[in-house]
Amino acid sequence: MTAVSSDQPHRIDPSGGCPHARNALLRTHGAVAPVVLPDDVQGMLVLGHDALKEFLGHSDVAKDARHFTALAEGRIPAGWPLRTFATVRGMTTADGEDHRRLRSLVSRAFTARRIEALRPRVEALTDELLDGLASAARDGDGVADLRTHFALPLPMGVICELFGVDAEFRDTLHRLSSEVVATNISPARAVAANQEMVSVLAQVVAARVREPGDDLTSALLAAHEADGDRLSREELIGTLILFVVAGHETTLNLITNAVRALCAHPEQLALVREGAAGWPDVVEETLRWDSPVSYFPFRYPTRDLTVDGTQIPKGTPVLAGYSAAGRDPAAHGPDADRFDVTRALPGRHLSLGHGAHYCLGAPLARLEATVALERLFTRFPALDLAVREEELPVNASFVGNSVRELPVRPGPDTHQG
Repeated sequence: MTAVSSDQPHRIDPSGGCPHARNALLRTHGAVAPVVLPDDVQGMLVLGHDALKEFLGHSDVAKDARHFTALAEGRIPAGWPLRTFATVRGMTTADGEDHRRLRSLVSRAFTARRIEALRPRVEALTDELLDGLASAARDGDGVADLRTHFALPLPMGVICELFGVDAEFRDTLHRLSSEVVATNISPARAVAANQEMVSVLAQVVAARVREPGDDLTSALLAAHEADGDRLSREELIGTLILFVVAGHETTLNLITNAVRALCAHPEQLALVREGAAGWPDVVEETLRWDSPVSYFPFRYPTRDLTVDGTQIPKGTPVLAGYSAAGRDPAAHGPDADRFDVTRALPGRHLSLGHGAHYCLGAPLARLEATVALERLFTRFPALDLAVREEELPVNASFVGNSVRELPVRPGPDTHQG
């Protein structure tokens, strides 16, 4: 980790890496930091908890890329690895009435009642995947990749069932999602991945046009057909991209990071087993301590804006530093770097956003992660990492925050014998 100068913008490594040491250094110079993004694009990072909360809720901060000065002036190449985050049509790049219109079309699928109704399916899928994890460990001399066999297929299966995505598309969509969030991808591959994602989701839409079902894609299509100006085809595809990528990548990272944290802190797992904390507490502390999203693109000030004493010029692309805010000592105390499942956390972390763009799928992510962790550690009480934590390969992205593989030794299976 190189030193951070207060005079020079910090160049963010496109290959990702663990963000926490970098965040600690950046915070020594303030809650807002100038950064250099891939292809020498100038940006800003908001990494203090209070500063980020203020920025996310500010009335003079927009999500629509028409406010992105360098993009509007044609200075952002087509193959820029972060371009999809700025230009995809959907809730994450809409403001005001457009945002409310798009959000209202899908919010009915994410009510507390609808999410709770999904619990039996989440539990059943979790148990099926635990059978697969046990089988993979038997075939692998006691070792299996928990990310591949469990943390990935659970949220991917749930979100695809919710949106009526046929099983034949799921592996392809995960591969493309990983490429969309990668920040070290080549320009040619970035363009190709985006085009392929649109093509695959167009096939999903076509399948639901032919055979409508009790799924959200069919419901969105019905809204489109009934009132075409409410949801354009581009917005429909953009909405699917949002939910396929965000709906499984973040929960995948959340489950993976929680398992890593518990294996590295067995005393915290013991507190849960003793009843001193619950599985929902594990989920909230993981969201704070090792956010599944590190730096999320983009927001743009619609005028020169001063946040925590630092000016952010109008039209600057700004990253939301969720991993940094989660360990901000000013908000979480001098032990903010410590994983502690007994913290009183409600409303005290920002890892699922804040304000009008608060994560619509937050209740579903919490349900999936809570069910997954409880059933995993109940069935495999001796589960542990199969390699040292420092040997785990990190994601090639500064957007997503996790590892590419999580080899574990599940140990004795309580379902056997």
